[in-house]
Amino acid sequence: MSHPGGHANLDLVFGAVADATRRSMLDRLRDGPLTVTQLAEPYSMSLNAVSKHVKTLEKAGLIRRTIKGREHSCRLVGARLDDAMKWMSYYSEFWSSRMDALEKHLAARRKRGVP
Repeated sequence: MSHPGGHANLDLVFGAVADATRRSMLDRLRDGPLTVTQLAEPYSMSLNAVSKHVKTLEKAGLIRRTIKGREHSCRLVGARLDDAMKWMSYYSEFWSSRMDALEKHLAARRKRGVP
């Protein structure tokens, strides 16, 4: 299967969403853009630490940051998550069909009396 964003992009996306804080940030950005300061509010960490999380999400292509003066605003970008979902869906279908085939095979063996 060909992957639209390539494996390197999937690595960045899965690496970015592997962290609970970054997943939480993405969830908060679903409602609309937030400044980095607003994004940092619920977390008990330094603004520098929040900035590192933002850079990871940005590098993965999951958010876009715009700068107006001293204000940095972040917004969610869904295309890379869509690529990851397509990848997971492909393998979900693959394993589901394999499990269905195994189930049919085992049922046929049981019907023949084979353990």
